[in-house]
Amino acid sequence: MPNNSLKQPFQYEKIPVDTIKEDKARKAKDARGTLKRIWSYLAREKFKLFLVILMVVASAGLSLLGPYMIGMAVDDFIVTKESAGLATLLIWLVVIFLFHSLSIFLQNFWMVDIAQNTVYSLRSDLFYQFHRLPISYFDKRQHGELMSRVTNDIDNVNNTLNQSVIQIFSSVLTLFGTVGVMLYLSPLLTFVTMSIIPAMFFSIRWITRRTGPLYKLQQKNLGEVNGYVEEIVSGQHIVKSFSQEERVIKEFEERNQKLNHSGFWALTIAGFIPKVMNSLNALSMALIALVGGILAINGFITVGIIVIFTEYARQFTRPLNELSNQFNILLSAIAGAERVFQVIDEKQEESDEKSAIKLSETEGKIVFDHVSFGYEDSKILNDISFEAAPGETVALVGHTGAGKTTIVNLISRFYNYDEGEIRLDGNALKDIQRSSLRQHMGFVLQDSFLFHATIRENIRYGRLEATDEEVVQAAKDANAHEFIEKLPDGYDTMLDQVGSGISQGQKQLLTIARALLAEPSILILDEATSNIDTITEIKIQEALKRLMEGRTSFVIAHRLNTIQEADKIIMLEHGEILEQGSHESLLELEGSYYNLYKGQLLEKAN
Repeated sequence: MPNNSLKQPFQYEKIPVDTIKEDKARKAKDARGTLKRIWSYLAREKFKLFLVILMVVASAGLSLLGPYMIGMAVDDFIVTKESAGLATLLIWLVVIFLFHSLSIFLQNFWMVDIAQNTVYSLRSDLFYQFHRLPISYFDKRQHGELMSRVTNDIDNVNNTLNQSVIQIFSSVLTLFGTVGVMLYLSPLLTFVTMSIIPAMFFSIRWITRRTGPLYKLQQKNLGEVNGYVEEIVSGQHIVKSFSQEERVIKEFEERNQKLNHSGFWALTIAGFIPKVMNSLNALSMALIALVGGILAINGFITVGIIVIFTEYARQFTRPLNELSNQFNILLSAIAGAERVFQVIDEKQEESDEKSAIKLSETEGKIVFDHVSFGYEDSKILNDISFEAAPGETVALVGHTGAGKTTIVNLISRFYNYDEGEIRLDGNALKDIQRSSLRQHMGFVLQDSFLFHATIRENIRYGRLEATDEEVVQAAKDANAHEFIEKLPDGYDTMLDQVGSGISQGQKQLLTIARALLAEPSILILDEATSNIDTITEIKIQEALKRLMEGRTSFVIAHRLNTIQEADKIIMLEHGEILEQGSHESLLELEGSYYNLYKGQLLEKAN
C-alpha cells in the first residue's frame, strides 16, 4: 500500500509552537533542570573532563594557528619568493597538524569513556528504580514503552554525549578565537564577515523552535511503537488464534505512521540548517573577496590577510553551523533524558518503617480486620474480615472483579490497604519488612513465568543457595522430574521466558517445584490448574497437595470442583464477603455459593 502520509499538510507544527508560547518558562526550566541532572552524572568524571577540555583548547588553538601561518607565508615567503623560509614554515605546519590530530584523537578517546560511564550510571539508576517502583506503576504501563526508555532514550543520550559535548565546546572556543584574531588583523573586514550573524541567528531560531517539540514527539511516538510491538510479539499466539493479524497490522501502521510523520518533519526542518548556513557562508566569502580586494588594492591590508580571512570565514561559519546542528541533537537527547528522569522521579514503593520487624519464622496465621481498599478513586474491597489459621487452606471465589486478586495483593503487600488492618501472627503487615514478608511466601500463578535460563536455575530461583540434590528433590515432589529427565539436556535444558519447548502444564510443574524449594509458610495459588489437560492436572493437584501441606494457603479458583477440600471458602461479590465457610456448609445455606456451584455443574453436564 503506498505511503501518502507525507503528501498531507504538516499538522504538528502549530500545536507544539502554541504550547511553547503558553508555557515557555516551564519548558525552559525543565530543559535546564534536565541538563543540570545530566551534568551531575558527567561531573563524576571530573579529571577526565579536565583532560578533554585541555585537548579541546589545544585543538582549537592549533586550528587557528594553521591558517594564520599560511597567511603569513603568503606575505613573507610566497610574494617575496623566499623558498628557505617557506620550507621551514611547511615543516612547522606539518607538526601543527599532527598535534592537532593527536589532540582530537585524545579528546574523543576520553569523551567516549566519560559517555559510557555516564550512561552506565544512568541505566543502572533506571534499572534500580524499576525494582523500587510499586506494582501499580507497571500495571498501568506497557512494558515495551518502559523498555524504550532503557534502550532508545538512554542510547540517544549516549550518542549525544559522544558527539555533541566536544563539538559544542570546541565550536564555542573556535568561534571566539576566530573573532579575536580577525579583529586583530582587520576590524573592518571582521565587521563585514560578521554581518551575516543576524540572518544566521533568526534562521536557526526559527528552525530550532520547531524541531524541539518535534523531537519530543518523535521520542514519544517511538516509545509507543516499541510498547505496541512488545505487546503484540508477546501475544502473537492469541493474535493468530483469533485471526487478528490484519487488525494489529492496521493499528501498528497507525502508530508507525505517526512516528514516520514526526520523524520526517523533525529531520526535514532540521535539515534546513546546513543549507541555510552554506548559503550564508557563500555570501560571506563573496563579501570578503569584494571588500578585501578593495582594501588590498588601496594598501590597507595584504593578500595574506585576505587568505587568512577566507579560511577564518569558513572557521567562523563552521562553528555556528555545528552549534546549530548539535543544538538539534541536544534537544533530542534532552527529550530522551526527560523520559528517563520521569521514571527515576516516580514515587517509589513506600519504605518500610524504621521500626519494621524482620521475620525469622512464621506460623502463617492471617487475620483481615475490617479491611477496605481502592485503586485511586475506585473502591475494590469494603470492610473485609476473615481469619486463616496456620496451615489452613482458604479459597477465594467469585465473579471477575469481585476482589480475589486484590486480597492476595494486599497479603503480599504489593498494595497497602487503606482502612482496617491485616495481621500475620499478631503483627500488622505494615509493621513487617516487605522483603522479610515475601521471603516466607510462595506464588504459583495462572501465567507461569520462566526466566531465560536452565531448568535447574529456574527451579533454584526459589532458594538460590539450594544444592543440586535439593533442586532434584523439589522437582520430584512437584512431579516434574520425570519429564525433565526425558529432555535432551535434562536439568541443563535452556528455557526462555515463555518456556518454549515444554507444555503449559510442564511449566506449571516447574513453578510448583520452585515454590517447594522456597519452603514458604504462606502460599498464593492463582488459578494454578486452569487450561491444563486432565492427566497433567492430576499431577499438578498431587504436587499442590504436597506443596500446601502444613502451609497457610490462599487459593483463587473459578472451577469450584478444585477447592471443595478447602478448610474455608470465601464468596466475594463487588468487594464484599457474602458467605464464608466449608464447601458443605455453604451448600447447605443455598445462597450465592450454592447457585454458583450448581451453575457450574449444569454447564459441565451440558
